[in-house]
Amino acid sequence: MRRSLFALAAVVVGLLAAPAGAVEIEEVVTPLGIKAWLVQDRTAPLVALSFSFVGGTASEPESRRGVTSVMASLLTDGAATLPAQAFRLRQEEAAASLGFGASADRLAGSLQVLTASRDRGLELLRLGLTAPRFDQAMVDQRVAQAIAGLKQAEQRPRAVAERTMMASMFAGHPYGRGFEHLSETLKTLTPTDFKERAAALLRRDGLIVGAVGDIDAADLSRALDHAFGDLPLGMPGATGPAVPDWVPTGGSRTIVVDRPVPQSAVVMAMPGILRRDPDWYAASVLSHILGGGQQSRLFNEVREKRGLAYNVSSDLRVSEKGSLLVISTGSANERVAEAIQVIRGEIARLRDNGITEQELADAKTYLTGALALSLDSSGAVASLLRGLQTDHLPRDFLDHRAELIGAVTAADVNRVARRLLRDDAMTTVVVGKPVGLVSDR
Repeated sequence: MRRSLFALAAVVVGLLAAPAGAVEIEEVVTPLGIKAWLVQDRTAPLVALSFSFVGGTASEPESRRGVTSVMASLLTDGAATLPAQAFRLRQEEAAASLGFGASADRLAGSLQVLTASRDRGLELLRLGLTAPRFDQAMVDQRVAQAIAGLKQAEQRPRAVAERTMMASMFAGHPYGRGFEHLSETLKTLTPTDFKERAAALLRRDGLIVGAVGDIDAADLSRALDHAFGDLPLGMPGATGPAVPDWVPTGGSRTIVVDRPVPQSAVVMAMPGILRRDPDWYAASVLSHILGGGQQSRLFNEVREKRGLAYNVSSDLRVSEKGSLLVISTGSANERVAEAIQVIRGEIARLRDNGITEQELADAKTYLTGALALSLDSSGAVASLLRGLQTDHLPRDFLDHRAELIGAVTAADVNRVARRLLRDDAMTTVVVGKPVGLVSDR
C-alpha cells in the first residue's frame, strides 16, 4: 500500500538519520516469546508486517523439488472453512493484502492492512498459517502455473543464463539444483505433500518479524500472538537437512547454450562475499564502481564508449551459505565476444591498478543515499526491518550505516578487488548464437 510522498519520506529520513533524530526501532517480545522489530508511524492508517520462517527451497527433499514455492502460493488459496474465492473476498473486504513466497533459505510472507480492519486482516493471516486447505483443484491450478512458468523461462535467454550459471557455480550444492525433470516432479506432488511441507516450515522458532505503521508495542504484541501463537515450536531437522556451507570449486569456464535469438544474454559470476564478512562494505563499494550504475566503469566502457550493449551491471548476490559477484549484460551475437573481452579487461584493470579517490567518493555518496530511495512503501520498510534481523545486524544498525560505508578506504577496495576479481574463478554463460565463442567445459 502506497502513501503520500511526504508522509513516507518522514519515516525514511528518520530511519536513516543520525541518532539524535532517528525513528526508534522497538523490539517487541510477546508473552509467547515471539520477537519483532517495530517502527511506529501514525501518518497513515495502515499496518505492514513482513515475516519469514527458517527453511526454503534448498532444504526440500530431492523427490519433492518445487514443493516449497508452490506451497507458499497455496497459503492464500483458502483456509479453514473458506475456499479460495471466499478467502480472497475476505481479503478485499478487509482491505488487506496477504502474500507468501520462498527463497533458497527462508519462507517469507507479508500482510498490509488498514488500521480499521486490522483485526480482520490478522485473522486471515492466522487462518492462512494454521489452517490452509490445499484443495485438490487449487493444487492442480498452482502446479500447472508453475510448470507453465518453467516452460516460459526456458524461452527467455536471460533466465536460461541465470539458471545455467547457478548450476555451474553451485555444482553439487543445494543452491545449484538444476531444473531438469522439475516439471515431472511437480506433477507427482499431492495435497499431502504440501500439508507436510507447511507443517515443517510454519513454526514459531526461527520466526522473524518486521512491523511498520499505525500500531503500538502493546497492540503489536497481542496481534502477533493471535496471528502466530497457534503455530508449533520446531523440532530439530523438521525443515529438512541443513544446507551445507558452500566451498567454491574454482576454475574458469565458458558455457555456451545455443538459442535461436539475435542477441545473446551474458552472465559472468565469481565467488562473492557473505554479509557477515568484515569486507562487506568494501565489496559493496567495489561492485558499485565496477558496474553499479551509469557512472560505473563497465557502463562507460561497454555501452558509452563502444555501444556493445544497452545495459551492463554488477551486483552482489548473497544467501546464507554462499555469495556471488555477478555481471549481467546482453549483446548482438556478432559483438558479444567483444563485449565479454572488454568486461574481462576492465575487471583486470580495476584489480591490477585499483580505483581512484573520486570513484570512491562517488560510490560512497550513492550507497549512503540509495537505501532511502528503495523504501517507497510501508511494506518496503517492514521488509527492511526483517532483513536486518535475518542478517543478524544490531537494532541500531541504521544509525551507523553511513559511518560504516564512510570508513571504507581506497586501500580496502583495492584489497577486496584482488580477493574477488579472479580470472581463475570466473564462470561465463552465454545464451544465444554468439559468433566466435564456444563452450570450454
